[in-house]
Amino acid sequence: MRRGLLLTMAGAIGLALTGALYADGQAVTVTAHEADRRVDITIGGQPFTSYIWPTTIKKPVLYPLRTAKGVVISRGYPLDPRAGERVDHPHHVGLWFNYGNVDGYDFWNNSDAIEPERQPHMGTIYHREVRRATSGPEGVLEIAADWVIPDGTVLLKETTTFVFRGTATTRTIDRTTTLTAGGKAVSLGDNKEGVIGLRVARQLEIPSNKPEVFTDASGKATAVPSLNNEGVNGDYLTSEGKTGDAAWGTRGKWCVLSGKIGADPVSIAIFDSPENPGYPTYWHARGYGLFAANPLGQKDLSNGKDQLNFSLAAGQSATFHYRILIVDGSPTAAETEAAWKQWSSK
Repeated sequence: MRRGLLLTMAGAIGLALTGALYADGQAVTVTAHEADRRVDITIGGQPFTSYIWPTTIKKPVLYPLRTAKGVVISRGYPLDPRAGERVDHPHHVGLWFNYGNVDGYDFWNNSDAIEPERQPHMGTIYHREVRRATSGPEGVLEIAADWVIPDGTVLLKETTTFVFRGTATTRTIDRTTTLTAGGKAVSLGDNKEGVIGLRVARQLEIPSNKPEVFTDASGKATAVPSLNNEGVNGDYLTSEGKTGDAAWGTRGKWCVLSGKIGADPVSIAIFDSPENPGYPTYWHARGYGLFAANPLGQKDLSNGKDQLNFSLAAGQSATFHYRILIVDGSPTAAETEAAWKQWSSK
């Protein structure tokens, strides 16, 4: 990292956002508890998140997620429900990476709530091993996982490296995931359900005054009731200037979700990399609290204007790079753009 650069920029948030100011970087501890199916990450001695793979969910996730002040920004349901939350989409847990159409199998929507008749069409991501867990000025966690269909076939082998960092006002997660097709070609056909997603706390949703129904890739409808909007104040902003619900189905190199949890201003940004397939990504960003970047679902997200139909030949790999930036504060579009440029140019 290029420590000490840009030190003349005004504002602590702007400095921390660029990733260049790590003079105040806090020590990161990565502690594996494999018997408990978890790896805990603390920053500056305080809990940040955990990489978990409980048998009750169908993929590994980072859960919960906290700001530098310790404010929890991820939804609690279904693992730890909190009063006033929506209880839709039980497959939305923490921060995850998967996809809704891998050779026709749905890895995105799978959960313990899936009806028996749908289970033969669902895929599961199985954590296989922790390959590296190191602590220091930055924490590194490297894992291996398999994308498996009901007959036991491994469609994709996954290796993922997480790099965790923190300052007095920020937390960052850099995720690099490589997917490798097994003994045959694998299709990841255009599908709106993907790929890196986060379900946020109720306060960071966009206020809604009406009942809603959302449909997953298989056509199954989920009713989302109107809830009390007290304290609900989230809003999206993309690199292309799209805001609120208008962010959904548009492309951009970054998107930030901002709001307040109690008195604390909070912002969560997802950065897309120019090296990723399908760049710039489409945003699968919903007002009810699903915040996802999906570069592969172009036909579904563009109403047919674009189409990708991504696939991997047998033994071929594809790598995806993302940064998740969590800020105690409300960065401007210019600050977020500068942070994206600094990260994406490395």
